[in-house]
Amino acid sequence: MFTNPEQFANATKALFEFQLETFNTLTSKTVQGVEQVIALNLSTAKSQLAGGLATGKEMSQAADAKAAIQAAAEKIQPGVASAAAYNQQLGDIIAEIREEFTRAADAHVAEAKSNLSALIYDVTKNVRPGSENAVDIVKTAIDNAFAGYEQVTKATKQAVQAVEAEIAKANALVAKK
Repeated sequence: MFTNPEQFANATKALFEFQLETFNTLTSKTVQGVEQVIALNLSTAKSQLAGGLATGKEMSQAADAKAAIQAAAEKIQPGVASAAAYNQQLGDIIAEIREEFTRAADAHVAEAKSNLSALIYDVTKNVRPGSENAVDIVKTAIDNAFAGYEQVTKATKQAVQAVEAEIAKANALVAKK
């Protein structure tokens, strides 16, 4: 069926190299995102610990129970603001990763379609009579693979949007308090 195996090998190699490049890009972005989340968590933990210690010190130095409760109550609003800021930063990190993944996935699909279309054209222009059914089967299989990939991509985007919506809800709840 293939009249020029070299064309097939070159197209396959180019697609494989592009997949590796995409994988490397996404892996780097994922590691970068994890680093950002870890840094955010450490910063938040340090801040909360310092705030908690300061509040504890103020409460212990209070003249009476009413003053101690007042000192603790004064720290609630800054804590809520800190939680909202944390959620916002976490949402920004997730959105940035999602954007990078979406951009890479879209580029990958476009490149793969382009390479496969060129390969199919090269293969089908010199098909022996009677091989049309085999070519149609290959074309249909490729079209089905891309349709499945697009469905997975769509489902992934919807899942990420759901996570972002939950983060937004959490931010809204924290901001109200």
